[in-house]
Amino acid sequence: MAASHTAINNGSSLRLACGNVLAVFTLILIGVLAFSIRLFSVIKYESVIHEFDPYFNYRVTQLWGQLAQPRDVTPISLAPVHRFCVVLLVIVIPYNSYPSLHDMSLIRRYPLGRVIGGTVYPGLTLTAGTLWWFLNSLNIPLSVETVCVFTAPIFSAFASWATYLLTKEVKGPGAGLTAALLLGMVPSYISRSVAGSYDNEAVAIFALIFTFYLYIKTLNTGSLFYATLNAIAYFYMVCSWGGYTFIINLIPMHVMLCIVTGRYSHRLYIAYAPLVVLGTLLAALVPVVGFNAVMTSEHFASFLVFIIIHVVALVYYIKGILTPQMFKVAVTFVLSIGLFELLDLNGENF
Repeated sequence: MAASHTAINNGSSLRLACGNVLAVFTLILIGVLAFSIRLFSVIKYESVIHEFDPYFNYRVTQLWGQLAQPRDVTPISLAPVHRFCVVLLVIVIPYNSYPSLHDMSLIRRYPLGRVIGGTVYPGLTLTAGTLWWFLNSLNIPLSVETVCVFTAPIFSAFASWATYLLTKEVKGPGAGLTAALLLGMVPSYISRSVAGSYDNEAVAIFALIFTFYLYIKTLNTGSLFYATLNAIAYFYMVCSWGGYTFIINLIPMHVMLCIVTGRYSHRLYIAYAPLVVLGTLLAALVPVVGFNAVMTSEHFASFLVFIIIHVVALVYYIKGILTPQMFKVAVTFVLSIGLFELLDLNGENF
């Protein structure tokens, strides 16, 4: 009898191991497919940056790598660390405050110039610039233009893998593989991540999906570690695209729905509260967002739900330390005081 149980356990472990290996192999193929299907523009034409905004992002990334040498600027030889400082000055700080940077035709808008720090989301250019610096540090001599052209196809593979993680967390591995395959081939996403489309969506879609995955992961595990990672992923999303407002509105809607349907738990609190606090503080560090993270209407829903979840958490805590009879007395007492204050306020108004 024990031998049969051992054989069954060994067979189950073998099937699980084979399933994991097959899932990994399938994910690699999906990533290759998502990357390859976006290369037709390069194969048919050539490796170029498309449209105006992607070309502007490319020029800013060139400054990061110090490869652009405008005719009216003397070339400057900078170490990699100094290059990083220069791009922070250009992207994070409005460059009109710096006459020496204002003269660079690389970022000039005739005749008044452009306040880079207040109009550009720095996530895309910093991501591609960091990727270029990392590849060159490994003695892979790729140009900034080449890295910018292929950034979107690379992150489309990452987005497919993030979709697998998200769907696997919700439904299971089979559904995750199906979702990853569909995302890799969906035309609407291909149009925004084709090779040469060096725009904010190139990395933002991956950040969007990965943030939702970490939220669901935190909700399932109740881990503060994943909650912190979720806030960092949200910060990367804020750096990359203005569509971060989808996250900061959809997640509060889910939290509110859980509270209304009586599904509040400490895991829901851990998944939401650190995201609002850390995420808002980090988002305010992005110059293009700044105090809009706490002053604009699209963020108010998250703050309202943040207050509500604390009230609900307090109610559940009091309910846990009191007997049912005492809890009813406490609720009646609080409601009576609230009703009395409301009637008193109405009497003063009349």
